[in-house]
Amino acid sequence: MNPESSFSNDNREQLEARLQQLKSSYEQILSQGLALDLTRGKPSTAQLTLCDSMDGILNGNYLTENGTDCRNYGGGLGIPEARKLAADYLGCDPKQTLVGGNSSLQLMYQCVLYSHLFGDADAEAWSREAGSDKIKFLCPAPGYDRHFSVCEALGIEMIPVAMTDRGPDMDQVEALVQADPLIKGIWCVPRYSNPSGVVYADSTVQRISKLGNIAGNNFRIIWDNAYAVHHLVDEPPELANILELSRQHGTLDNVYAIGSTSKITFAGAGMAFLASSESNISTLASHLSYLTIGPDKINQLRHVKFLKDNNTIKNHMDQHKAILRPKFDLVQQHLDKAFAGKSLNGEAMGRWTIPKGGYFVLFDTQPGLAQQVISLTGAAGVKLTPAGATWPYGNDPNDSNIRLAPSFPELHEIDAAMKVFTLCVEMVTLEQALQSG
Repeated sequence: MNPESSFSNDNREQLEARLQQLKSSYEQILSQGLALDLTRGKPSTAQLTLCDSMDGILNGNYLTENGTDCRNYGGGLGIPEARKLAADYLGCDPKQTLVGGNSSLQLMYQCVLYSHLFGDADAEAWSREAGSDKIKFLCPAPGYDRHFSVCEALGIEMIPVAMTDRGPDMDQVEALVQADPLIKGIWCVPRYSNPSGVVYADSTVQRISKLGNIAGNNFRIIWDNAYAVHHLVDEPPELANILELSRQHGTLDNVYAIGSTSKITFAGAGMAFLASSESNISTLASHLSYLTIGPDKINQLRHVKFLKDNNTIKNHMDQHKAILRPKFDLVQQHLDKAFAGKSLNGEAMGRWTIPKGGYFVLFDTQPGLAQQVISLTGAAGVKLTPAGATWPYGNDPNDSNIRLAPSFPELHEIDAAMKVFTLCVEMVTLEQALQSG
């Protein structure tokens, strides 16, 4: 977050004059008929175009290195080349991987669903263990709304856990799992967390890798490494390898590490994969065999031909960075211009993250204002993620978190949207100050 400013403007006449000026500007914006969208972290058209050469890359050759015809049924674990690429990406052995369809969210949902209904390998199903009680998941917050939706869909109780600049508050996490054996998992976005951009510290990853030794039976860590290579800086922070640490601590059964190419190649036609213990992979593949006779192996093969290896992925992602960084820089410029060095009644008018990667900027208003800001921006034609979306059950206790997603719009659209956003934040902040004064 940006440091809290020391400047304070609490002169009532000045505040009222400024508020009227802002309201007049807002009325002018309403007449413009804007239609801008900063709701979700989608790749832009320019990013998707980087992968256009993948179309037709197979040139009529659908055979894998071992001679398998990718046009046919089978291959529930994924083709060997794709499993190797996934293993190199996640930092594990190919035998510990499964490569599925295009959706990492689908894989995460299935992992949680199967653990809930059937259990993994020799593990008892969560639902049978819980009986008439509810199982629970730890949800670092602010966090990813689609993770929370999985829990809601399956009737899993969510317990918010505080996020720090080093990842989840591990003192809180460890105390919770030791006290309640029905806490069966934790959601993690370890590198460039959605939406805060935090990268988990080595000590945090180390402690998470040991949770299986202190939690109740069949505890699962859903390690959603969605932004593993999505850097905005030239020297990105490192992330410890939870699979290797878990192997060392004998807790590999407790981890599902997830990745995908959805923001590397085509968002709607990527390649999703996961890694865990070999026994978990075998059990998951067995469950998946009831749903499909095999994934889209042609898509896997063309991804392998296009991405090749980690070095090729890095070079490809440098092109993404060149497109994304100016957009994030523009957001920061607007926030700095509007709020840097400004406070009201001793409290910063806004705080925000300066991420080194990922797809989001997290902005905090003064308490109690996020819903008002989002309502006003929406009325002015700028759509933002609903207030509270970054918290379980949509309940932001301070009503202050706002997630900004600048990846998809063009620069001129971001410029227009941020003018509206900063105006609305200042306007509701001044209104609250005057009402309370």
